[in-house]
Amino acid sequence: MPQCSRYHFRFKAMGGPCSIQLYADSENAASLHAKSAMDEVYRLEAKYSRYREDSVISQINRVAIAGGDIDVDQETAGLLNYADAVWQESEGLFDVTSGVLRQVWDFKSGQLPLQSQLDVILQRIGWDKLIWKEGRLSFPLAGIELDFGGIVKEYACDRVRSICVARGIQHGLIELGGDISAIGPHPDGKPWMVGIRAPRKPDQPIAMVPLDRGGLASSGDYERFMLINDKRYSHLLNPITGWPVESLASVTVIAEQCVVAGSATTVAMLKGDQGLAWLTSLGLPYMAIGRDGQQYGDIATN
Repeated sequence: MPQCSRYHFRFKAMGGPCSIQLYADSENAASLHAKSAMDEVYRLEAKYSRYREDSVISQINRVAIAGGDIDVDQETAGLLNYADAVWQESEGLFDVTSGVLRQVWDFKSGQLPLQSQLDVILQRIGWDKLIWKEGRLSFPLAGIELDFGGIVKEYACDRVRSICVARGIQHGLIELGGDISAIGPHPDGKPWMVGIRAPRKPDQPIAMVPLDRGGLASSGDYERFMLINDKRYSHLLNPITGWPVESLASVTVIAEQCVVAGSATTVAMLKGDQGLAWLTSLGLPYMAIGRDGQQYGDIATN
């Protein structure tokens, strides 16, 4: 094969640092490939950001808050079909209507919400409280909101990989705010080595994971939390109880698609004491770390 070099492009999107590493035969070629990839990330960010009034998710939520019906495009329908499948697989723990919990959980305040506040907000949570059928969303109960925060970044990783492959890239690594997709190994066949954060020292890797293709995602109780009376309250909130996860400290999963890896890590965290058994049943490579620091799984190398 022709001699190629590695080019590294850094940018910001979807609320965090992102990077694309590509092997190409020239810097100009790599830049063109990277621009197409970054444009796709920006497109998805604009389409599904809840911070933009003109986004698809904001359009949906305006209807949802009032109570009504709305037709969605094919791409959005695919994401909703996936959300529905994971909701069922997780027995309601992965729920794209649970984002409203942020209205009562303020992790900068250092104060816990009242149970009475949670009881009120929980009435507006539940994928089964809306109707999703043949590209049409119906909201019989006014006040529900959708949030694709647990899907879109991982989906973007998969889309970028597909775009790069279609452009002839055979070796590269995509990272969008910690969600990762490998296009292929280094040209010499060696895998990319991905550092996994130590839950209690997130600026340090606790292990290195080899990845030559597919997606990798992690979830942990270290990303956003507050300590009250020496107890950690994580931003990972159970949509059924309204309270944070309490069992595992972090989970990392490898899957063919990053979106699958991402939702698997979230569900495993939310399942608490049953998380490890559920992960094992999936048959996907994983590494989990308990709150006591114990490591489980089979993908880490020191």
